[in-house]
Amino acid sequence: MHIEYDRENDTAYVSLVAHIADGAAVRQIPVDGVGADAEVFLDVDASGRLLGIEVIGAGGALPVEVLEQSSAG
Repeated sequence: MHIEYDRENDTAYVSLVAHIADGAAVRQIPVDGVGADAEVFLDVDASGRLLGIEVIGAGGALPVEVLEQSSAG
């Protein structure tokens, strides 16, 4: 698992696989109930395998410790 956080845009991406090839994520599934200031999307491949998680408004949805340990994007 690898987390990248873009402080300027307050977005984070949690990669659940070592490498996501261009075009591998064929569908984004929105996740409800995260919070008023955050949006979360699950990226899945053609087989339905979860590749990663995109968090928009990450500062309000993820623990500060997670964001501090992430690599800057």
